Amino acid sequence: MSGASLPMASIGDGRFEGSDLSSAIPLLPRNAVLALLHGYRATISHTYGDVCRYYPSCSAYAVGAVQQHGAVKGSLLAAARIARCHPWAAGGVDDPPAHKNFRFELTPRGYVVPLRKD
Repeated sequence: MSGASLPMASIGDGRFEGSDLSSAIPLLPRNAVLALLHGYRATISHTYGDVCRYYPSCSAYAVGAVQQHGAVKGSLLAAARIARCHPWAAGGVDDPPAHKNFRFELTPRGYVVPLRKD
């Protein structure tokens, strides 16, 4: 899955460094959920076509929510968004809320890695 299919706020230029292993362990659940979402977006999502009333799509919203808030809170935000997405919804732009203390970097594929200490 290319990062180009995600909104620009959901991709970055971060990269994983081997020395970051201990600080990356808490990010494993978040990145595991992101891997599942990327798999869904690469396979199942394409069969539905462009049917979402919101921008970004519900699956792209879920990626951004999980990136910003973690596996549990991000999944709850995504579930609330899916509940709002129905045939009578007005739709429009609905970005996931940004975490006010986000202290990580995003990779070009949309995974979350520890902040580099350069």
